Formats: sequence, C-alpha cells, structure tokens
Amino acid sequence: MRMTAFGRLRSPLEARRRLLALVRPITRMETLSLTDAAGRICAETVRAVHAVPAFPRASWDGYAVRSRDLRGARKRAPVALRVVAELHAEEFYPGRLAPGEAVAIATGAPMPRGADAVVVFEETREKDGRVLAFGPVARGFAVVEPGEDMPRGERLAMPGEALTPARLGALGAGGRLRVRVYAQPRVAVVPNGNELVPPGKTPRRGQIREFNNITLGALLKLTGARVTTVPPVPDDPRQIEATLREVLRENDLVLATGGSSVGERDYLPQVFPRIGEMLFHGLSIRPGKPTLAARSNGKLLLGLPGHPTSCLSNAFWLVLPLLDRLGRRPRPSLRATTARLASAYGPLPRGFVTVLPVRLREGWATPTFRGSSAITSLVGAEGFALLPGRGRRIPRGERLPIWELPFPVG
Repeated sequence: MRMTAFGRLRSPLEARRRLLALVRPITRMETLSLTDAAGRICAETVRAVHAVPAFPRASWDGYAVRSRDLRGARKRAPVALRVVAELHAEEFYPGRLAPGEAVAIATGAPMPRGADAVVVFEETREKDGRVLAFGPVARGFAVVEPGEDMPRGERLAMPGEALTPARLGALGAGGRLRVRVYAQPRVAVVPNGNELVPPGKTPRRGQIREFNNITLGALLKLTGARVTTVPPVPDDPRQIEATLREVLRENDLVLATGGSSVGERDYLPQVFPRIGEMLFHGLSIRPGKPTLAARSNGKLLLGLPGHPTSCLSNAFWLVLPLLDRLGRRPRPSLRATTARLASAYGPLPRGFVTVLPVRLREGWATPTFRGSSAITSLVGAEGFALLPGRGRRIPRGERLPIWELPFPVG
C-alpha cells in the first residue's frame, strides 16, 4: 500500500480566512410570497404602499368620546353620556359625534368623526343607555392616529436584511404581497469510497453505511441552503472527477467527503488540481487534518475527511462561515462566548489546533469528544472550542473561548 506525506500544513484560521476571501456571495434573486419568504434575505428596498393605520382607530375596548365633555368628571360626580352606537373592528359610525354622546367601541375599530379619545371599559359603568365616566380623559388617549405605525413610503426592509416574522408582518401591513429575495445557496455533497453503501442497503463485511450525506445535508438545510446529495462514488479517480465536474456546474459550493488524506486510494488530492486551482491540502487541526480545497471558475471545492466527527466538526468551524458569506446572512451562525471547562482535558498535541465539542450548562463546558470516527462525539454538543496546540493539559475550571452552535444545529 503506497502512502504519501502531507505538504506544509496550513493553520486552520489561515485556511478559513483565505476561503472567506474567495467566496462570492449569491447574486441570483427570486420573488416570493410573504408566506414563503420567512428567514430569507431581502434583495430590494421595500416601502409601505400606504399608511398604517389608514384611519384613526381605538387601541382599547371602551367608549369613543369628545375629551372636552369629560373635563369635570369625578368619582363622586361622574359625567353621563348617551351611547348612540356600538362599533366592532370592521364597522364605522356614519355620523358625527355630538356633545354629550359616546360610541361603544372595540379595539381596532375606526374612531367616529368628532371623537378624540377613548374611555377604557374598566373605568366606566353603563346604565339605561348611558355610560358614566368617573374621570377626565386626555385628548388622543387610546387612539392610534393615521400613519402612527408607519407612514406611506416608510422603508420597511433593505437588501441584506433577514426577513424575520416581525419584518414580514410589517411588509404585509404596509401593503406588500411579494418580496424579492436572494436565492438560496446551492451546495452539493459528494461522498466517495468503495466501503460506503447508501442508506437502505445492508452493508456487507468490510462495508459501512454512508451518512455524511445525512449530517452535512441537515447542516446545510438548517442554514438555508438548497442541497444536492450524491450516492457514494467508488474509488475511481476518473469517476470522482466526472462527478465533481458535473455538480460544480449546478452548485455554488461542493463538499466532497472521504478520499482526502494521503493513502493509496485517497484520490481527491490528485483530482482537485485537474479541476481547478489547488488552495491547500492538510490543516494543522485535530480532528480534521486531511482537509483540502480548490477553486474552479470562482466556485469553491472543499474536500473533508470521511470520518464522521472530523467531517462534521470541520463543517462547524469552516463550512458554516462560508455559508454565511455565500448566503449573505446578516449575522454569523456561530456565537462567540466563554465557559469554564467542567473536567480536565488533554494533554493537547503540539503544533495542532484541537477541536473540542462541548455540552454547555450554566457557564460550564463538558467535553463530548469520543473519537474522530464516532458520530456520538457530536450528538450532545452545543458548541466547540478551538484549542491551540501547546502540549499541555487543560485543568478543570479554566475559562475557554467557545463557539456556540445555533439551534437546531447544536
């Protein structure tokens, strides 16, 4: 069995910076209904078509009144007003409120002409067609004026902003039915290896089920990408190259898993330079050392280790930031925080950054790592630390910088 050596190992942070500098954010756009646009990134400036509200309306259940009629109202000397109508939210009063009159009004109903305030229901008593008000009310109280929420033409969304539930609500209230958004990043996952069998097939002796498609596919979908997963490709460099060239034509980013190291059947280091410009092969990180990258026609091609923990942990610290940039996400997926180590860990290997997945509880970080081939290392992980390789053991209680994984990724 022939083996070759890695070249100069790149610093993982240096590799990430280089890839981020090469990512081209999505420029494709599409127009969606508001109900289909949740979480998408706005690609246009959206302004209110009309004022909201378009008319004065009550913001409280009670009685619409002329504030001047209640100037002398007191608890012991209430003012009685004649109730001339009842208004629900969809109704309006056709006349004009005269002195000494009141209209029973529900929240959201249009204010009658002549009324300038609402006496809240709890501060009144109605009897024999009259309402007793036990105190004065200020002009404009419990009334929402036209345009108070948004005037006509107000800017409601800008390119690059996420379409959150509240922002979509504002667009709908302002009269928009559809919105232009940036397209979702298209990402392909291409596993390779003779030992891999797709889900649904029973592995023979020496074979294993392929599930990097499942883990990476889930990560990509949860961060807003459109995912193409390819059945495992055999250890044939020509077939691997043909598959990668095909998916590169239709996708913005390609993730190849397995075959990324220096073994006899690790073909990605041979194939990548034939497809595009080789950027690096090998990172000073554990797990995840056999990682490589190339660029072809402005698109990135990333080779990740086949071991499931190495593959997914590399996706956390390396692929997530690329997806943020590619998909124009306004905030990073990873949140920086700190936590104290719940149990001693190490010693750490010299010259390598260690990815330590952790469970986070009340300011403490408990390591979950069980090995680079054990997917259970990441099952309970809610974040990870990138620990510099100084050859020392980290004692319990030491405060570590942590990258917290967003729910439901972590």
